[in-house]
Amino acid sequence: MRKTQHNLLHNFYASHHQWLRGWLRKKLGCPDNAADIAQDTFIRILGAQQTRPIDEINEPRAYLTTIAKRIMVDFFRRADLERAYLEALAQFPEALQPSPEDRLETLQLLQQMDSLLAGLSPKARAAWLYSRLDGLKHAEIAELLGVSVPRVRQYLARAARQAYTLRFGSTESVSAEVLPITPLVSHE
Repeated sequence: MRKTQHNLLHNFYASHHQWLRGWLRKKLGCPDNAADIAQDTFIRILGAQQTRPIDEINEPRAYLTTIAKRIMVDFFRRADLERAYLEALAQFPEALQPSPEDRLETLQLLQQMDSLLAGLSPKARAAWLYSRLDGLKHAEIAELLGVSVPRVRQYLARAARQAYTLRFGSTESVSAEVLPITPLVSHE
């Protein structure tokens, strides 16, 4: 990173970090969560330097609050998911409770699935759920969604790409043969 860019980032952080932490503390009521989300906000800005350089941000506080709100939505969604999982676990007898390691692994898997589903359009999400959870065939999904069978295949391909990206990173250098859609059940 060039020295000028580094200085811009440093000044941006120094000028706005305390303000953002205070704003988040008021919103969240927890200084620790406010600090975490503030840090995540600046990390996201740092990662977006190729598409949105610091010197092109005209309204820094508006930009920071927009990004922080998006991160808060993810934070609350993950907390709700974790709470629901722990409530479901509480219904099991103690002898059937999973180990702490298994709990963490399952929770991480649930969070990955949540990220996958959040990254899809409503119809693509519905197609994936109908396919994976209900075992419906492509024609049945198409009828339920009011779309064509090829469109259902596109939705499922999009879901597969999203899952691959979440797991391994970019799909840009991967050919279609490497990303086959392998259904859990036959869909044809």
